[in-house]
Amino acid sequence: MESETSKQHQKESSKEITCGVITLSDSRKSKKVDLSGKYISEEIEKRYTLKERSIIPDEKEDLINVIEEMTEDGIDVILTTGGTGLDSRDITVETVESLFEKKLDGFGEIFRMKSYEEIGSAALLSRATAGIYKKSIIFSMPGSPNAVKTALEIIIDELPHFVHHVKK
Repeated sequence: MESETSKQHQKESSKEITCGVITLSDSRKSKKVDLSGKYISEEIEKRYTLKERSIIPDEKEDLINVIEEMTEDGIDVILTTGGTGLDSRDITVETVESLFEKKLDGFGEIFRMKSYEEIGSAALLSRATAGIYKKSIIFSMPGSPNAVKTALEIIIDELPHFVHHVKK
């Protein structure tokens, strides 16, 4: 169900995409136990360039610092996992949305729709979000491996198309 314009933009888009992955977790301290970050990284490396992968605590300052480092390093796409829930320590959504120059509402909407199809009304708890900051696209996903798989199914093929528009 692609439009001709969308197909043309994809054709014009570079596949040379650089990505960074950030896992927010107070409990996961190593890349071995970070299943969601590992899955994102492996899927990204199949198609694009993974430039950086970080695991940080659920702290606003830490998240902003890593995002700033990644944008200064010219990373095209930043994918965060974790910290999107309703717990008091979940700060990802508030933090990244305060940085957004433009918000990509469709990502969260489609993510919740697909999640609803998979898990029912518990999808209402999801606060997945996406937006643009300093010519980088940030996608923030829940921390569960299943949620990450759902999110990547939505966005991974479109990353060159996103980057094509953001870099204009």
